[in-house]
Amino acid sequence: MQKDQGERLEPMATEVIGTLEQVAKTARDWLTNSRPLGIDALANAGNTLNSDAAVRHLGAMHQDNEAAYRKMASEPAVVRVVAEDEEGKRRTYYFCRAKQGMPALGVVSYDAQMGRLAARPVGEEFKIPIPNGPTLIVIERAVLRPAEEREGWDSYTVLQSEDAPTVTIDSLRRLLERHPEVAGEVEDLLTQLLAAEADQANVFEGIRRGVITKMGLRDQPVLDQFQDEIFRLPLNRRVLLLGPPGTGKTTTLIRRLGQKLDAQFLDDDERRVAEEIGQELQVLHGKSWIMFTPTELLKQYLKEAFNREGIPAPDQNIRTWNDHRRDLARQVFGVLRTANGGGTFVLKESLSSIKDECEGQPIVWFDDFRDWQGQTFRQELLDSAATLSGSTIPLAQQLGARLQSALAEQAAWPSTFTALASEITTVQGFVAKLKEETDGRIKTALNRQLMVNRGFLGELAKLIEALQQQQVVESEEQDDPDAEDEDEVAGPRVGVAAATNAYMQAVRSHARNTAAKRSISKTSRDGKILDWLGDRSLPAQDTATVGASLLLQTHARKFVNPVKRYIDGIAKRYRAFRRARQEQGRWYPRDGFESRDIHPLELDVVLLTILRASGELLARPAVMRNLDTPPWSSLKPALNHLRVQVVVDEATDFSPIQLACMSALAHPRLNSFFACGDFNQRLTTWGARSPADLEWVHRDFSIQHITVTYRQTRQLNELARDIIKCVGGSAQD
Repeated sequence: MQKDQGERLEPMATEVIGTLEQVAKTARDWLTNSRPLGIDALANAGNTLNSDAAVRHLGAMHQDNEAAYRKMASEPAVVRVVAEDEEGKRRTYYFCRAKQGMPALGVVSYDAQMGRLAARPVGEEFKIPIPNGPTLIVIERAVLRPAEEREGWDSYTVLQSEDAPTVTIDSLRRLLERHPEVAGEVEDLLTQLLAAEADQANVFEGIRRGVITKMGLRDQPVLDQFQDEIFRLPLNRRVLLLGPPGTGKTTTLIRRLGQKLDAQFLDDDERRVAEEIGQELQVLHGKSWIMFTPTELLKQYLKEAFNREGIPAPDQNIRTWNDHRRDLARQVFGVLRTANGGGTFVLKESLSSIKDECEGQPIVWFDDFRDWQGQTFRQELLDSAATLSGSTIPLAQQLGARLQSALAEQAAWPSTFTALASEITTVQGFVAKLKEETDGRIKTALNRQLMVNRGFLGELAKLIEALQQQQVVESEEQDDPDAEDEDEVAGPRVGVAAATNAYMQAVRSHARNTAAKRSISKTSRDGKILDWLGDRSLPAQDTATVGASLLLQTHARKFVNPVKRYIDGIAKRYRAFRRARQEQGRWYPRDGFESRDIHPLELDVVLLTILRASGELLARPAVMRNLDTPPWSSLKPALNHLRVQVVVDEATDFSPIQLACMSALAHPRLNSFFACGDFNQRLTTWGARSPADLEWVHRDFSIQHITVTYRQTRQLNELARDIIKCVGGSAQD
């Protein structure tokens, strides 16, 4: 190290070490002497706000302070910036990774708006973000990696200045060591030569790359200028960050998530909305986030990176899509079968149920199903409304006409459901009146049998118990497809009450199928019960009357809760869609799998249809205000699984359908979605292939590119770029 260089660097080194020591000592003193605030503190201050909420708020503040001071006690600062204002006055700022700084010591949190200065390169201007704030010019910037040694605080430092070359300093303490300068003696000359060599090894021009000691995500305390601008974008943005390996995509993603989790770094509008969403979901803002990764291995790397940033990252917040998809489909939306018999499909990872075109054209495949199932459901409602309007009952005629009018406009589903909601009370009253009449006729028939044989129900109960032991169940394609519309309350499985319910159900099924000119399978549960009953059911005249009324009830029930019927029926409509397209030879092979089985990529299509349908309704303020009312209450399961922030790492390993599912999990009031990836690193055959795939997910996607790579040398980066060009990839400079 030359003498003039030492004279320039030594004052800086002395100042940095002193600041590190002072910040760490101040933080440790606070940790030693602090105690949580609570009711006593409020009372001592004469404050009457001694409610539980106030105490919890104070407790949270204390925890935040404690976390910040613990961070500064172990890492006092990561960047030092010297800036000059318009009058030529120089100011020195230190920046830390803690969520708050120490303004009295000139230490600022990097996450704060003032933290933008930490990422500005030398020579750039920066306006302090306050009204009439001065404009600064960065004249010196030092990136610090502090460490507490036995002798005291030290730091590895990269210093950039406007009037001198960039230098890397391995140790500020070694820089300040004084070496003896005694001339004329050989041994003293040797000492001087060794000292000069040590100085040269400690301070050298340029930026030296650190040695990699293990696999993992690189620790980047402060982002570069481009990454910094991206991670500070407003919370209510949908952002896709693209870049080659080593450009800090994942680091930017984690830094953005960490900053946005702290309400103090949100603007007033964002903070207000985030608090309101927290009240809706009963989840604290700092915990209302989810991050998706393609593999368990990457998930573990990410958890380590989150730990460095001081962000709690439990397994329920960092998830693979495979795990989250399965939980949503089984536990939330009832698409997959469960142990208690619910659900429509059985998930099979290696199922051969789709053709290659499903992977190659996932968007076309999804659009085909979405349009088909929507048209099918609308036609189903139109047919039922027409049946009601053609009835001989005046109330049914009037009701059917109004329902036809609501459906005839072919409006978007949210508008259609809003129009149908106004008729629900009338529909419920109409159905209740008809049901009372039909139930009365069936119970009269049952009483006639009991008058002849008081042990009739006991005998029927024995038959039911025998059928249960034989595991006689309804066939997959129900004998009576309208039976699911009956609003029977679950009753006992054995005994007289169970026999009564089974009698009522079997007789209804017989009457309804007779009126619809359908037959009942002899091997089904209802078929076996009816075979046992023989002529002990309804008389023929009553069967015709009850059957006609039951069919009318079936058509009317489709309007009792149309939203629930639409969303809950998507899985079954998918099975019908798949069967129809199999016959046409499109999307699916004609055979080779069971109709109850489903491939993971098929499940993505079903889930996206459900999530988008729910999200379109939840985005309407009128729906959210009335979510506890019957027309909209079925949307609560979907709402409870939305999050303030959704982030995705290695987004190009996911299909556009999967990414759209993840994006649909962001609360519609903010639509905060942040993803990063690289098309050239895609490892899956179904992964997103181009920006157009991502733009389909959301038209307002802001696609950002970063190209400054930190992981390898320029020569290696150029080699990788040339290889990508040779294989037809999209190279970036």
